[in-house]
Formats: sequence, structure tokens, C-alpha cells
Amino acid sequence: MSITKLKPLALAGALFASPLFAADYLIDTQGAHASINFKIDHLGVSYVVGRFNDFQGTFSYDADNLEATQVEVQVNMSSIDSNHAERDRHVRSSDFLNVSQHAQAHFVSTAYEDLGDGKGTLIGDLTWFGQTQPIEIAVEKVGEGSDPWGGYRAGFTGTAELNLPDFGAQFNLGPAAETVYLDLVIEGIRQ
Repeated sequence: MSITKLKPLALAGALFASPLFAADYLIDTQGAHASINFKIDHLGVSYVVGRFNDFQGTFSYDADNLEATQVEVQVNMSSIDSNHAERDRHVRSSDFLNVSQHAQAHFVSTAYEDLGDGKGTLIGDLTWFGQTQPIEIAVEKVGEGSDPWGGYRAGFTGTAELNLPDFGAQFNLGPAAETVYLDLVIEGIRQ
């Protein structure tokens, strides 16, 4: 099993009715200040690119106590958008993502290691296709501060590599297409 590497504070987000921790920040998906973009190999000559349009999340972050960082995120898998409606319908089907049975991807952090200079490693469990696997997230902070509306924000970016067979994906797109690359932008509003 390969260890997944991500570079934001969160894979993308989830605000639950009963969160697993007291969240300090709500990921700003309503203001479109967060995104989960992906690419996957296409025939060994290019990439199919897209995004997930529906996700929610929370994180707990304190620059003076980074080891206490916690993240919980959830992605609605049916919100996949590759800018091609027919392909997206096919990808949602049982041939690929099977969103009728695996509607959500869910990440919960379990530990954080500060590497200095705004970088660190967030460790947690990702559940996708009904399988839960440990992943590591290489975090990179963009910044934090007051916004013009009286709020306070913190932002992170990163990348991820998810190995489809690790999560029990039953479809075969060829060896080059076993990895999904994620490009993540996470901005949270302090609550």
C-alpha cells in the first residue's frame, strides 16, 4: 500500500452535525475560496482534469500549538465535474465511482507533525469506495489574518496522490491511471 501525500491542511472539507472535535475554522466553500481539483492519466498521452464541486469541512488550527491541528472533511463524490456531462455521468456509474453505493469520501486526521517554515505532515484516515486507509498530508500554509468583513481566515494549498487500488477500486484504466492527483486550495473562516 502506498502512502498518500497531500500538501494542504485538508483534503477538502466536511462540516458534520456532530463533528469529532471542536472545530475552529469552517472551510469556505460557500464563498468559493476552497477547491478540490484532480487529474488522472488518459491513455498515457495526457490527463483528464476536473474538480469536485460539493464538499464541506472543518479544521482546528493554532499557530502556537500545531501538534493539536485536527481536520475533518467530506466530499460528495457525485459532484465530480470534468467539464464533460456525458463522461461525468459515466464516471458516476458503477463502472467507476459507483456513487449510488459510495456517495462520500471522508477524511479524519489523527496526528500532525510540524516541519517548520509553514510546512508539516498531517496524518489521518481516508475512507473512499468503502475502504479506509491511512494517508499522510504534506501541509503548506499560505497565510492567515483578518478579512474585510470582520472575520479571521487561514489558508493552505497542496497536492495529493491517491492510489486507486489501495481503496479497492475495481476498474482498470491501465497502470498509468491508477493514481489520482489532487490540487487543493483550502481557506477557512474562524468560527
